[in-house]
Amino acid sequence: MTAMVELTRLRVATEQTDAFLAARPGMLADFEADRTGFLGARLVRLAGGEWLDIVDWASAEDREASRAKGANRPGIAAFFATIAEVVSAEDGTPV
Repeated sequence: MTAMVELTRLRVATEQTDAFLAARPGMLADFEADRTGFLGARLVRLAGGEWLDIVDWASAEDREASRAKGANRPGIAAFFATIAEVVSAEDGTPV
């Protein structure tokens, strides 16, 4: 298994920004409690209401297992509910 990084570019409506940021700690807590291989995440504010969510995983298999679970916990569901659009998603390997 190789460590990997998930890069997801999101769009959040201006009026949802506060809710988006308020929901982030609950989402992270749920990921830590429920997602095997979750190593951490960073959020970067971009222009035009877009954000880059950088999530570190122990392996691609762990990331896939997380995706299969979806928004199965309240903190994750609350965070996802504030997202207007997923602009792009891709994986990378740290070097």
